[in-house]
Amino acid sequence: MPALYLVVVSALVAIIAYRTYGAFLAAKVATLDDLRRTPAHTHRDGRDYVPTHRWVLFGHHFAAIAGAGPLIGPVLAAQFGWAPGFLWLLVGSVIAGGVHDFVILTASVRSGGRSLANIARENVSPLTGGATAIAIVFVMVVALAAMALVVVNSLRESAWGVFSIALTIPIALAMGVYAYRIRPGAIRGATVFGLILLLAALAGGAWIQDSPFRGWFLHSDRSIAIGIMAYGFVASVLPVWLLLCPRDYLSSFMKVGAVLLLAVGVIVVNPRLQMPALTPFIHGGGPIFPGTLFPYVFITIACGAISGFHSLIASGTTPKMIDRERDILPISYGAMVLEGFVGVVALIAACALHPADYFAINARPEGFAQLGMTVQNLHALEVQVGESLAGRPGGAVSLAVGMAQIFSALPFLGGLMSFWYHFAIMFEALFVLTLIDTGTRVTRYMLQEVGGMAFPALREWRGLAPAVVFSGLAVAGWGYFVMTGTVSTIWPMLGVANQLLAAFALAIGTSWLFRTGKGRYAWCTLVPLAFMCVNTLTAGWMNVGVNYLRPQLAAGAPSLWAAFALAPAPAKIQTVMTLVIMALLVIVVVDSLVQWGRMLRGRVATSQPAAEPAAAS
Repeated sequence: MPALYLVVVSALVAIIAYRTYGAFLAAKVATLDDLRRTPAHTHRDGRDYVPTHRWVLFGHHFAAIAGAGPLIGPVLAAQFGWAPGFLWLLVGSVIAGGVHDFVILTASVRSGGRSLANIARENVSPLTGGATAIAIVFVMVVALAAMALVVVNSLRESAWGVFSIALTIPIALAMGVYAYRIRPGAIRGATVFGLILLLAALAGGAWIQDSPFRGWFLHSDRSIAIGIMAYGFVASVLPVWLLLCPRDYLSSFMKVGAVLLLAVGVIVVNPRLQMPALTPFIHGGGPIFPGTLFPYVFITIACGAISGFHSLIASGTTPKMIDRERDILPISYGAMVLEGFVGVVALIAACALHPADYFAINARPEGFAQLGMTVQNLHALEVQVGESLAGRPGGAVSLAVGMAQIFSALPFLGGLMSFWYHFAIMFEALFVLTLIDTGTRVTRYMLQEVGGMAFPALREWRGLAPAVVFSGLAVAGWGYFVMTGTVSTIWPMLGVANQLLAAFALAIGTSWLFRTGKGRYAWCTLVPLAFMCVNTLTAGWMNVGVNYLRPQLAAGAPSLWAAFALAPAPAKIQTVMTLVIMALLVIVVVDSLVQWGRMLRGRVATSQPAAEPAAAS
């Protein structure tokens, strides 16, 4: 199967969907109007509420939502073949993820930049608001810890990656000062300045890799983790215009540029997809994860099609920086369909590898040995990149190898396999790191709101002090798991939790449509909501037996309860937290159904003509 077909189809689907369904959402469902003043203007404070140029904010938003999900998820889902992941990326990003992001961002902007939990409280009930807040805090802490571990593993003992990524911080600070203080609004000049320095940082990293200074930038897991925690704290405390926004904007150029270069590479090289459309593992028992095609392909791909994490960004930093309402469409729906395209390109890069080489990289050695496969090009690839590749699960390494193969096949770029491999590793780390800064800031907001439920005075606490306190608490939460490494034991739960949060957001978005008199368009959110509820609740329940308690059941435990009693603490945490979030979703959906029924009955009652008075006898 030539990869060119997939790139062309996915690009056309994204463009057509944006111009048709996206335009429908903007004109009919939300009726975006630039005459409405956005929270960036009505609540302007120079720290969080800052009117931001459309494309700068697009860069920040895309960089924040496009973490490891659209890169790693499709690579891991390639276990089932290229077809299931490709179809879900196309359909999901258009009718599920795009709608999810658009509706939540619009609702947050219209409600003064409030968070998802507050929107739930105002449009559904305090019960749904509280349940949503609890789910958000949990998902954020686990997601940030898991993403931080991806960065730690990518940058460990990598002088090039550490040097280049570290330099993006002072570059972003300089861009922020220049564009917001020295020459306010000079976005073009700041962009040119930042891109030149970013390219210099990349070139410098390649030189550092083989220089006498290499040892200065070689760090262990622990020191890199501490550095990431410090960065997350500082990025959350500093004004949004000074570090977070310009760095994410700058990073988005590299991300989009690398993805477009990869897309061009696929078009020019047109590699064949060596992975079949469907593999025998669609029925379960795969070496990467043991689940079946349904529901695991949907929770594995996650961000490339729909992600609950997006709702936190769409009701966190982004709504506080929207300059005009019409900017909502490209920043939300546009960024989502672009992320779906990114997922397709990542899927192609993985499926261009020989299946045996793909599984040898992504499966543990003992698991690969049971497949009876013989590697084809793996040994030659290891020589070319200068590193051992076998038995490095997680998706990042196989994606980097696939990208490097395509880049090296371009005219005049041959013989640079090692360069492109290390570039791809650094590219992936940069993708994830931008999620850390925005995610920590959003968690800061949520912790203050959750604290405000118990102590209302916390909601009105403003200034630097609450930013420091709640940023510290946020970093301490996810940093604990990074430092102890225990988050790796709950990674399988992250996919389910993330998609469950997307169902939360769709239910809340549906309530917002009813509240604002747009109930006739509620089908836009109800259709993906119904699918997400069935899919994620099924996946959550299957995870208990397939992933968390599998060793105990395989050892002869007669029931799930008996397996739970015999399981180690990490497996018990997985099981309990998954069941808790599933229960919270059921509560939110039932509560929402009750509220929708009341709103519909009230509308019918008020729309009926008043009874005529009886004639006098």
